Amino acid sequence: MDQLFIIDYLKELSSIMVEKKDYLIELDSVVGDGDLGLTMSDGFKAAYEAIRTSKEKDLGRLLFTAGKAMSSAVPSTMGTLMASGFIQAGKAFKGKVTMDTREIATLLRAYAEGVMNRGKAQAGEKTFIDGLLPAIDNMDEAFTSGVDARTAINNGFNGAAKGYDSTAGMLAVHGRAATRGEASRSLKDPGAAVAVLMMKALEKSVEKFL
Repeated sequence: MDQLFIIDYLKELSSIMVEKKDYLIELDSVVGDGDLGLTMSDGFKAAYEAIRTSKEKDLGRLLFTAGKAMSSAVPSTMGTLMASGFIQAGKAFKGKVTMDTREIATLLRAYAEGVMNRGKAQAGEKTFIDGLLPAIDNMDEAFTSGVDARTAINNGFNGAAKGYDSTAGMLAVHGRAATRGEASRSLKDPGAAVAVLMMKALEKSVEKFL
């Protein structure tokens, strides 16, 4: 996989965030400001548009460019966190012009690290991370066991979906949801829903390159 995969994945990310904009707005209106759908659709669109026609072959530079564009387009808390993921992934893949399917998990782990470093969130704190980390762990386990890429990434999607469901029961410690205290436990985290959408977009994109 080369720069065309990165560009296509961002295209799929942009498409699914636009498609699910109202869904994310609805989820976020319960626990947050209700602007998550707008932030994600505008942010991922800006990230994709920044590299859509790029001839850059360095995967790290592409990801970094996407992150900077997203950061400028949606300078909100969630927008900044998502942009930080791209920027960290860009640093991790600096100088690489190709990647194999196993390295998709590496890319996503770097993305998660960028988000965690910026937002100071850890697993179990009812955030985006609780959707993405289970997906990465499932993918790593699947690749280690020797399964094919389709199965590994499907396992990743299932991990994200299960992670999202598991946020019901967690106590929110970040953002507006945290002001609800114990009442936040009954709600699922909208950020973790974004992780599920990211994995669905990944499934669509990887299928084109296998």
